[in-house]
Amino acid sequence: MRAHLERLGRFDPARRRARMRAGFDPAAFRLIETEGRMAGCVAVLDRPGHREIHSFYLEPRAQGRGLGRMVLDAILAERPQLPTRIEVLRQSPATRFYERAGFRLTGESEFDLHFEHAGTSVAQGAGVGEVAPGA
Repeated sequence: MRAHLERLGRFDPARRRARMRAGFDPAAFRLIETEGRMAGCVAVLDRPGHREIHSFYLEPRAQGRGLGRMVLDAILAERPQLPTRIEVLRQSPATRFYERAGFRLTGESEFDLHFEHAGTSVAQGAGVGEVAPGA
């Protein structure tokens, strides 16, 4: 994330820490493990009428192998009837990832793009065992 923020001229360590603290809900966070090692994390929040994903991070060694898509499909399969939303930093390569997964651009803010997955059917190929709810 830091590299993307620096590219936009937006990296500020104090601001980043404050934003992470403000959005941190231990009950919403899940660890992502593969091959017996932690590979990342994701937070999923249930909101009235939709779900929200944030802080979806994979270690670089775990990227490009389909793990992120497997985790995302598992999340979408949990509550398939609900729309799922996510904010993505402008110019982030993650934009293509979410678009390929069926998310559509619904809005923009100064630094982020807002996406939503309509949520009408169970996602295919979910690897539910890969996503462990946080404590």
